[in-house]
Amino acid sequence: MDLHGAFHVYDTTLRDGAQQEGLNLTVADKLAIARQLDGLGVGYIEGGWPGANPKDTEFFRRAAQELDLEHARLAAFGATRRAGVRAADDPLIAALRESGAPVVTLVAKSHDRHVELALRTTLEENLAMIRDTVSHLRAEGQEVFLDAEHFFNGYRDNRDYALEVLRTAYDAGASVIALCDTNGGMLPSWVADTVHDVLESTGVRVGIHAHNDTGCAIANSLAAVDAGATHVQGCINGYGERTGNADLVAVVANLELKLDRRVLPQGMLGEATRIAHAVAEVTNVPPASRQPYVGGSAFAHKAGLHASAIKVDPNLYQHMDPAGVGNDMRLLVSDMAGRASIELKGRELGFDLSGDRELVTRITDRVKVLESRGFTFEAADASFELLLIEEVEGQRPAYFDVESWRVITETVPHGDAVSEATVKLRADGVRYVVTGEGNGPVNALDQALRAAIEQAYPEVAKFELIDYKVRILDQGHGTDAITRVLIETSDGETSWLTVGVGTNVIEASWGALVDGVTFGLRRHDQR
Repeated sequence: MDLHGAFHVYDTTLRDGAQQEGLNLTVADKLAIARQLDGLGVGYIEGGWPGANPKDTEFFRRAAQELDLEHARLAAFGATRRAGVRAADDPLIAALRESGAPVVTLVAKSHDRHVELALRTTLEENLAMIRDTVSHLRAEGQEVFLDAEHFFNGYRDNRDYALEVLRTAYDAGASVIALCDTNGGMLPSWVADTVHDVLESTGVRVGIHAHNDTGCAIANSLAAVDAGATHVQGCINGYGERTGNADLVAVVANLELKLDRRVLPQGMLGEATRIAHAVAEVTNVPPASRQPYVGGSAFAHKAGLHASAIKVDPNLYQHMDPAGVGNDMRLLVSDMAGRASIELKGRELGFDLSGDRELVTRITDRVKVLESRGFTFEAADASFELLLIEEVEGQRPAYFDVESWRVITETVPHGDAVSEATVKLRADGVRYVVTGEGNGPVNALDQALRAAIEQAYPEVAKFELIDYKVRILDQGHGTDAITRVLIETSDGETSWLTVGVGTNVIEASWGALVDGVTFGLRRHDQR
């Protein structure tokens, strides 16, 4: 595959993105993410720094055997040779040669002060290091890109030398010179002016590598492309050290959907939301709900005025059809909701409420009352659906009747606290009294509740509590404050969110647990 003449979408999640605080990737993680990135259709995937990092050396070894990439080419990252050593004799250059990667991305100093203070060598020797390393790897059959580190700062301090670094690399055979805003301090107009000057003064093929320290990484990337850059680097979900790198999905989506530039294979952008969330699962970094294009809230509408307009035409309050990036419009049910919000949310859940104004008003009023007591239905779609069923059908789905429940937590000096919960209920005409143990009162209640119901409904064995969030409302009341709990439950195939509110965390958790099991049983009945 020859992408040399095409626009380059270059992902550096596995190297630069992995430098994010708290993000630790195994080799297996990196292989899994690489497959996802290939599914997005990126042209290049930077796998890491072989030779400098044993994990990255192992990644390239396994990638050669286990990765069958359809769209992307692997790039190995590394530095130019050391001062005073021939590239052919430098062991780190040898690791790049032996990585098996068809592309090598070299990082080189383009800021004179970094050359003298960090590399501790002369400006001329730095140029020789670049020239020798690029030409050596090209002679070995690898394509070479150059990341001009700290370029924008170096350009401001010593324009002539910064441009000479670019010419040297390009003349030695580098296909692309990526201008790096390594400190992340640039603004779009500054980037645009610099890229214009670089293109006019050197004739090199320019790329952009932007960090987000000013909150402008996406804008800076777009400004560089508008000025003539044809290679853009970034990370999925905006991962990276400090405030992160340019969010590659947002950059690509803006190029394709706003600027009408095809930079991914046809149809690939529609996979963006799925892939962004799949990568978040591997990294164990929760996806940001407000992330542009692919966030859970990117096309979520809450205000009643918005919902009224969306009911007429969804495009009135959306900048695009969310299906273009594989996302969905969501209507949030809250105390700000009007009748239009309830109608649209009902339709989303499979209920046609348009012909019953009185019913819609009753549901709207009930939502507002419950939210005034601390409930929230914005995320807890499952609890809202149960409320909707109760109002539409006149009764709540009932698979069991709870007689009572209690929790005891016992601890001994120098020992672990153990919680025990007892639940008494009737299910399918039979009374059950079940005790469960757990590493906390909520875990114990969850165990006891599901153990009791499972005897009447074996499918409950598949249910698992996978997320649990607590928020204290009216914090000024201290330990007497109202507590809200959000619980996410899974049956191994899908998951759903329920909410509970109470005067203490256990009472609130119980309400959310009961809703979670009830909703799961109803969903199972519908299959």
